[in-house]
Amino acid sequence: HIAKNGHLPEIPSESEVTENGINLGEMDAKLLQKIEELTLYMIQMNKRVNQLETENQQLREEVSTLKNE
Repeated sequence: HIAKNGHLPEIPSESEVTENGINLGEMDAKLLQKIEELTLYMIQMNKRVNQLETENQQLREEVSTLKNE
């Protein structure tokens, strides 16, 4: 959506804001929604990074063991 439209979904583009203005209450609610989405995404990515770090460490140990044989 961002690549195609140049802005986040459900968030007005700069030209729309310039032409029509914004409702601050509505925009605050949308921005809070985006913050929550980003926070949940970051939590998910952090879990994935931790998994990959654990896997990487296990593979390093395995390689080290194989080299010593």
